[in-house]
Amino acid sequence: MTTSHFDLSGRTALVTGSTRGLGLAYAEGLAAAGARVIVNGTTQAGVDAALAGLRAAGHDDVAGLCFDVGDPASIADAFARLDAEGEAVGILVNNAGIQSRNPMVDVTLADWQRVLDVNLTGAFLVAREAARRMIARGQGGKVVNIASLTSAAGRATVAPYTASKGALAAITRTMAVEWGPHGIQSNAIGPGYILTEMNAALIENKEFDAWVRASNPSGRWGRPEELVGTAIFLASPASDYVNGQTIYVDGGWLAQL
Repeated sequence: MTTSHFDLSGRTALVTGSTRGLGLAYAEGLAAAGARVIVNGTTQAGVDAALAGLRAAGHDDVAGLCFDVGDPASIADAFARLDAEGEAVGILVNNAGIQSRNPMVDVTLADWQRVLDVNLTGAFLVAREAARRMIARGQGGKVVNIASLTSAAGRATVAPYTASKGALAAITRTMAVEWGPHGIQSNAIGPGYILTEMNAALIENKEFDAWVRASNPSGRWGRPEELVGTAIFLASPASDYVNGQTIYVDGGWLAQL
């Protein structure tokens, strides 16, 4: 296998929720591998700031698209804009997601629904719109869903998130079965405990921080950039015979359960 297997030149990648954190790391990694990257966020200011940062890092072939994955009408409008602008998304990274931390007995229906609307239904709708166009073009494509270690293990106080990420791993398999005949590979990444803004409160909690370090064979939190190689692999020709899989990037946390 040569470096050309990981070359994304000539491909356009849409990364949802990519104005910061893991999404921005994925966007920068795909851009470095040669892809044209479309950054997404819910505010134009956030999208513009992410684009400025990517361009300052030397990635000129980038664009922005402001829409909310938790709003079906916003998703439909976004893909209409992509069509009008002639953008042919051949790589989708379904990264946008939110969290809600409460004991299950205290979870409100509104909190439950909002997490599922963004993390699961939004990911499904964005993937559906992208796949429809990939199928019509007849050139295949890649769908990379961002799942979680909670796709395979239960954790307290994150019931809506766990439900959404477990279902996302499951629907990834259905995407693989239905879209595989069209040359589209659908896979997922399951990040472990990563140093991100979403986890800021956990990182600052000395007891939880100590637990993460003690419970992981790697003895530490993961860094956002340590997920990028897996994303490039799943977006590239190197993974053309990998379909319907969830690859956990967790330092070995799940391996010892």
